[in-house]
Amino acid sequence: MMHIWVLISLTVWNVLNKGYPVDGLSLTAVRIEGHAILGNHSVLECQFDLQGETLYSVKWYKDGNEFFRYLPRDKPPVQVFPMEGIDVDIPRSNETQVALNSLVLASTGRYRCEVSAEAPSFQTVSDHGDMLVVALPTEGPKIRGGRPRYQLGDSVRVNCTSGRSKPPAQLMWFINGEQAERSFLRGPKIESVGNEGLEVTTLGLDFKVEAKHFRRGDLKLKCLATIATIYWNSNEESVEGEKPQRRPGEALEVKETNKSRADRVLSHRPYNIQITI
Repeated sequence: MMHIWVLISLTVWNVLNKGYPVDGLSLTAVRIEGHAILGNHSVLECQFDLQGETLYSVKWYKDGNEFFRYLPRDKPPVQVFPMEGIDVDIPRSNETQVALNSLVLASTGRYRCEVSAEAPSFQTVSDHGDMLVVALPTEGPKIRGGRPRYQLGDSVRVNCTSGRSKPPAQLMWFINGEQAERSFLRGPKIESVGNEGLEVTTLGLDFKVEAKHFRRGDLKLKCLATIATIYWNSNEESVEGEKPQRRPGEALEVKETNKSRADRVLSHRPYNIQITI
């Protein structure tokens, strides 16, 4: 019985694979930008190894719908199907890459490359990646609600609001260079603004002023806004304490700098990011 089972299994294997090895055609790399900047161009890459097979077609899909087809036997070999958010640069597109012009928010989605071999194997392989198109803020985060003067024991209640973006920025508060305790935070709150689908984030900071908060006579509050690995920007306010000989209970004066301490990063490649905070 064992010999019969092995014979049947081998027969089924040969029928299913038509006598050809399943490792004839393979994908070697599928590259899709994880985060791309609104208005920029992007190139989708699909590298494959035919391993003796003959190429029949390369097809690209977005969210399950075909928008690009390459058939080497056709003249011309490239065919593009209209789709919202997709603007194919045909001269720069071929069997191994698809170039997209002027990305819009609707370009966000899942992209899949599918490669098929000619007869007799008709083997097909595919893989995918997700792209998120980001609308960067045109301005840095704003700090609001600070009082002109504080005394020990006073409550600091301030809000930080990010610039309009898609997706909304993530915010973080720092007190004297250290991330604020979670119990000090209020929010975040995300709101849609305008008709473009952009959003802003507001994160509050609420704590009581203690002597430990004045290091070298200053209290520095900083709000940092980030989007993935392609955007970092911060704003800082500095509270100046009195000189050591000040009398107990004397007021502390606030100096609002509203000065950005980190440049906005527009590069979409994480290893190009340079941050000065």
